[in-house]
Amino acid sequence: MLPKVAIVGRPNVGKSTLFNRIIGERLSITDDEPGVTRDRIYAKGSWLSKEFFLIDTGGIELGDAPFLTEIKAQAEIAMEEADVIIFVTDCRSGVTEDDSYVAKLLYRTDKPVVLAVNKVDDQKFKDNIYEFYALGFGDPIPVSSSHGIGTGNLLDLVIEKFPTKTLEEKDDAIRFSLIGRPNVGKSSLTNCLLNDNRVIVSPIAGTTRDTIDTRFKVDGKEYVVIDTAGLRKRGKIYENVEKYSIIRSMDAIGRSDVVLLVLDADAGIIDQDLHVGQYIEEYRRPCIIVVNKWDLIQKDSKTMQKFIDDIRKSFKYLDYAPIVFLSALENKRVHTLFPEILKTYEANHRRISTSILNDVISDAVAMFPPSEFNGGKIKLYYASQVGVEPPTFSFFVNEPKYLHFSYYRYLENQIRKNFDFYGTPIKFEFRKRD
Repeated sequence: MLPKVAIVGRPNVGKSTLFNRIIGERLSITDDEPGVTRDRIYAKGSWLSKEFFLIDTGGIELGDAPFLTEIKAQAEIAMEEADVIIFVTDCRSGVTEDDSYVAKLLYRTDKPVVLAVNKVDDQKFKDNIYEFYALGFGDPIPVSSSHGIGTGNLLDLVIEKFPTKTLEEKDDAIRFSLIGRPNVGKSSLTNCLLNDNRVIVSPIAGTTRDTIDTRFKVDGKEYVVIDTAGLRKRGKIYENVEKYSIIRSMDAIGRSDVVLLVLDADAGIIDQDLHVGQYIEEYRRPCIIVVNKWDLIQKDSKTMQKFIDDIRKSFKYLDYAPIVFLSALENKRVHTLFPEILKTYEANHRRISTSILNDVISDAVAMFPPSEFNGGKIKLYYASQVGVEPPTFSFFVNEPKYLHFSYYRYLENQIRKNFDFYGTPIKFEFRKRD
């Protein structure tokens, strides 16, 4: 599970600008008008090869302005969920009554807090930094989120405060999560797999608010199924509790050995499904696409193939994922899932010997030599597998910039053709040989 970093503070101190600066894109709305960010916004960030979830929050303040109660509730949820909290203040205005109010909320969390004093780009306000020692969070870190000043120093301190990972006893159980938009039948499928009413099943979309892990055995093999709250497209998530559940759902993807992307056969493929699939691709997790409610479809000899074609067209980025059709409600074809999960899990841990790998690459290059691109033609000297989960291959070449994307895909297809990487993504790294 990735560490979580929440950005909190009163309105209009530059929290969203700092959020956008850290993640490297303009995801959070910024405006000079206080209170623009009301709900929590979250994205993956990284610093010095350490990845984390970053959570932006609305401004917390005293008073009776519209939405203040909801904004405060959202920020408190983010604080509770966070491993580290960045407390953002404004150098130009000094310590305000609202800053002191936020500080009191932070004292109650007992979480590591990094104090960022923003807007230090104007030198005439720089001495105001010393006022912020009074808040009681140690040395203030001067930053300018709009210009990037001090952001590296801030993140250095943040990652120092990440919780230390404890070594866990080796667990041979295969963990798989059920991911999908609300009301596709994830909880029904969980109950069917467990032969037990372990989770609440309801026709009302969004019944499951949290992730639920359950351990069980099939044919002597241990599994852990993770049922998750339904994921919606970013920007279409309205309910506070549902927004809170998204982070845990993404955690579930990150700690799964295999992810089951559940679709609703009756509703067909819609935009929300595509966005959920993109979360899986982002995490490079092995995936099985599960078409649920297959019992509701009027079928002929071409129905299944047409659905498969639609899936392949819509989920081009998950072209490695096998597709399973079933009905959780009627317990039909559910048993076919476990062989697929096991096969996908094994493929994600598969290693290929260097000699065999290079034989395949040499044959591929001889059959279809690379073309000139970016002023040169790429030469592949040799390759080796450097990791699993996902299977990762390192290619030593004359110049990586000469590699055209189409040739990348060609090499990937050749490796998939010769080795069984069923249901799992594979990753390539191209390094210049010295």
